[in-house]
Amino acid sequence: MISLDELVQAMGDLDEDTMVTLLNQVMSEGGGQAGEAMGACQKGMDIVGDRFEQGEYFVGDLIYAGELMTQAVDILKDALISGDASGGAHTKMLLCTVKGDLHDIGKNIVKAMLEANGFEVMDLGIDVPPEKIVETVKENHLKIVALSGVLTLAIDSMKETVDALKAAGLNDVKVIIGGAPVSENAKNATGADEWAHSPQKTIQTCKAWAAGA
Repeated sequence: MISLDELVQAMGDLDEDTMVTLLNQVMSEGGGQAGEAMGACQKGMDIVGDRFEQGEYFVGDLIYAGELMTQAVDILKDALISGDASGGAHTKMLLCTVKGDLHDIGKNIVKAMLEANGFEVMDLGIDVPPEKIVETVKENHLKIVALSGVLTLAIDSMKETVDALKAAGLNDVKVIIGGAPVSENAKNATGADEWAHSPQKTIQTCKAWAAGA
């Protein structure tokens, strides 16, 4: 049995060697702690987020943290899926950076954290037009869409996407927007259901929607 507190600290400190050692130990012992281990990594990411907000960590540290989360998911994936250690049925959802925006750092971090929390994420990448999003939602019967953007122009693309979903009759699809330019005003302007500046809020919101679906 690993020390979950040690894993939380390793993730918060961006200590890859310790994190990998602990996660490999979880798998060598049968994967029974996989769900708890992912929860510990999540708590570690909260530390990373706090340190970023306090100016102790920088964008490069966030990128590295996202890579560590992806690595953690990869190590524990078999146990999480086979043992359903994530704590619930996997919900499929769509994630992308909207048309006109080529940034994917934040999106990739959110993707890793969503997957760590049991979501099956269909990542369409960057610069994704509304029609592609509508098509994917229809084909896969998705109920949750997360739109990311860093540039101010992303707000217009987000609105176009929400309008396109509604025009296609997909009124039961929940949309959350995230990224530097988003705010409560942006949420209202785009017609999205929720907005988030942090990966943590995105996870909490999508979890609530999945539970209510």
